[in-house]
Amino acid sequence: MDLKALTREMNRFIEAKGWYAPDSPRPQTPRNLATSMAIEAAEVLEHFQWSEAAVSGVEDELADVALYLLQLAHRLDIDLEAAILAKLNVNYSRRWDG
Repeated sequence: MDLKALTREMNRFIEAKGWYAPDSPRPQTPRNLATSMAIEAAEVLEHFQWSEAAVSGVEDELADVALYLLQLAHRLDIDLEAAILAKLNVNYSRRWDG
């Protein structure tokens, strides 16, 4: 499944929950999505707080981060695939050491 298909599936879920509705108790604004993504990213980090080894459950947190990322890109009308490829292109030309 590619990013566009994942985004469609994510949107289908959000719509089924009613979270895109104007009166939703969970408004899907860019700010709320960015906040939620940061919280989920912190939960990824929590798995490594006292150990270097990944522990069970980290895959769920990574999936949560990815879902918020897809949704945020969708709400901001960003082609995430194109943005990732463009950023990789920039990174190839960057100097990382000194």
